[in-house]
Amino acid sequence: MEIKGRILAVDPGEKRIGVAISDETQTLARPLTVIKHVARQVDAAAVAQLAADEGAVQIIVGCALDSEGLPGPQARKAERFAEALRQQTDLPVELWDESGSTASAQSIRRSMGVSRKKRAGHLDDLAAAVILQSYLDTRPTTGN
Repeated sequence: MEIKGRILAVDPGEKRIGVAISDETQTLARPLTVIKHVARQVDAAAVAQLAADEGAVQIIVGCALDSEGLPGPQARKAERFAEALRQQTDLPVELWDESGSTASAQSIRRSMGVSRKKRAGHLDDLAAAVILQSYLDTRPTTGN
């Protein structure tokens, strides 16, 4: 079941929700925006609207698993957020392991030469892009 079009990824956090989007070929992910957390249903509606505005065909929600691959408290919050999203949109919503995405985002910022002071800023949208790129990289290519 291959669906072409942009994929939206979400890194749900306590205070902010990072959002990233893929290109049309589902090859590259880029940070899109950060949404300030309000309430699960409000946040889900905002993400569903962004997905519609961006022409997304699928939504990926980052879900942190522990070292044994089991969901912890943050993963359960992500699962509830994904369920809220499913109530707001007809797009397929899939959970994806986000373990290490923030550390990867910090590493990317360092490798880009961003100063320590500027690196202290929010990484939510970049973390969402890391999650999405990891999802895109593990999907089989169809040699279009």
